[in-house]
Amino acid sequence: MANLAVSAMLSRCAVILQDPTNIRWPQTELLDWLNDGQREIVLYKPNTSVKNTTVTLAAGTKQILPTDGIALIDVVRNMGTSPGTTPGNAIRMVSREILDSQITNWHATTPSATVKHFMFSALDPKSYYVYPPQPNSSFGYVEIIYSASPTDCVNTSPGTDKIQIDDVYATALVNYILYRAYSKDAEYAANAQAALAYYQQFQGILQGKVTGEAVLNPNQALAPFNPNVPGTNK
Repeated sequence: MANLAVSAMLSRCAVILQDPTNIRWPQTELLDWLNDGQREIVLYKPNTSVKNTTVTLAAGTKQILPTDGIALIDVVRNMGTSPGTTPGNAIRMVSREILDSQITNWHATTPSATVKHFMFSALDPKSYYVYPPQPNSSFGYVEIIYSASPTDCVNTSPGTDKIQIDDVYATALVNYILYRAYSKDAEYAANAQAALAYYQQFQGILQGKVTGEAVLNPNQALAPFNPNVPGTNK
């Protein structure tokens, strides 16, 4: 959960840079780098910024993520028709190749607002397909989980504006901001080395988080056949 104030994060970086009055590195620059850092963290770890929400489907089989979507994670269950508040059947992921071979015209089969299966390709992460096709009206609603692009912080109200990702990534964000700050003066050898060191620390924190999540993943108990555990048979 994000509780850390943007102003506190920027002040922490300014102190480390020995520039508490933001002469060499203006707060606006530090804020830009904080926002860049949030996006880069989500790039490395898509589950850093996850939304679980109910969406209305479009007619047909092809569906598009909300505008802030980066990649689909899961389609969980049906939520009825408008207003989409009635929990229904679970939705299972299937391989598109299997459906293509068994029901070659599945894109044009009898429509239904109730989804049985969904298909996803990592090569097209912002879209997915549902079966059976949605009708042309009275669309179904489904609960989806997806990785979302974090909203830029603005720091218009110091002390109240919060970072957009979990507080556990605060140290990684600080390291990223310092990497960008020292990169600004990279013509000095010492600053170039400092920039590299801070970026390596940034990457190291993220890698450590990935390792920790793998160890603590509750789904490990169901391996080796749990699709929620990377690398297991499905």
